Amino acid sequence: MAGDNQKQAAARRALDYVEDGMKLGIGTGSTAEEFVKLLAERVAGGLKIVGVPTSERTAVLATKLNVPLSTLDETPHLDLTIDGADELDAKLCLIKGGGGALLREKIVATASDRMIVIADASKVVTTLGAFALPIEVIPFGAVSTIRRAVDVAKACGCTGEIKRRGDSYGEPFFTDSGNYIFDCAFGKIPDPVSLARELNLIAGVVETGLFINIATFALVGTASGVDIIKPV
Repeated sequence: MAGDNQKQAAARRALDYVEDGMKLGIGTGSTAEEFVKLLAERVAGGLKIVGVPTSERTAVLATKLNVPLSTLDETPHLDLTIDGADELDAKLCLIKGGGGALLREKIVATASDRMIVIADASKVVTTLGAFALPIEVIPFGAVSTIRRAVDVAKACGCTGEIKRRGDSYGEPFFTDSGNYIFDCAFGKIPDPVSLARELNLIAGVVETGLFINIATFALVGTASGVDIIKPV
C-alpha cells in the first residue's frame, strides 16, 4: 500500500478499539484526520461517543463531520486517545508535534486510560531524531530558553540547528496556546528519555515532542496490512 492507503488502513483498524459510550481523545495530523473521517461514518451509523480534540484544526474537522465534541474540562477522564506520530521506535518512544499541537496532544493522551498510535510504515525508525524534535516555548525570554536547550541537548549527545518554526506564509508560528515552537534538527537522539527529562527542567520550556511511556501500542499500516507494535 502507498503512504496514504497505509494511513487509512491504520486509522480503520483503530476503529476496532472504539466502543459505544467511549470518551475519546482525538489527535492531530494527517493520519488522525483519516481517523476522524472514518469515525464520523460510524457516528452517522449510530455509534455513541464524545470526542475531545487535541487542536483547533481537529475540532473544526470533527464539527464539520458531526462528531460530538467536549472539552477536557468538561470531560477530564478519557477512555482512549487515538493519535498519529511523526516518528516511533521499537520501545514506542515517539516524536510528535509536527502540526504544532504537542502540548495539547500530551495533555489529552495522559488524561486517557490508553493511547493508540496510528501511522504509516515510514514513521517507524530505529533511532529517533531524523524528524526535527519540536519544543514548545513561552515567548518571554525564548532566546535565553533555547540557549539553555542547546547546552542540555549537547550534554545528552544531541547537536544540530534549533530554529523557530514559521507558518506556511513565512510568518512566525504560534501554537493554539500562544507559544512558540522551536524545531531541533538533531539527526539522532541516542537517549530520548534523558533528553526529555532534562529539557523539561528548563524554565520556559512548556513541553517537548518526546512522548515517553505514554503510548499503549501502535497500529502501523504497511505494504501488506497493519502491524501492531507494543513496547519492548
